[in-house]
Amino acid sequence: MPYTLIYPESYVKRAKKFLHKHPEILNQYQKTLELLELNPLHPSLRFHNLSGRLKSLSSVSINMSYRITLELEIRDEEIILINIGTHDQVY
Repeated sequence: MPYTLIYPESYVKRAKKFLHKHPEILNQYQKTLELLELNPLHPSLRFHNLSGRLKSLSSVSINMSYRITLELEIRDEEIILINIGTHDQVY
């Protein structure tokens, strides 16, 4: 069953700014979102739970350099996108 991606306004603003700076990954980003909707645990996403101050969040990889942090609500089958950026930016 597919998941529903939730795009809060704060995420949309970050994503637009990020993709404006990195247009070369737009296709990878779109493929990541499509796969996230179908199966957030797909191995190529490298899904993992975060710890420390971000312990309520999880992360998926767009590629080896860029990540998306998210909140995964399995019971409601919703994925709330939180942040996008390099490893150091999102963590």
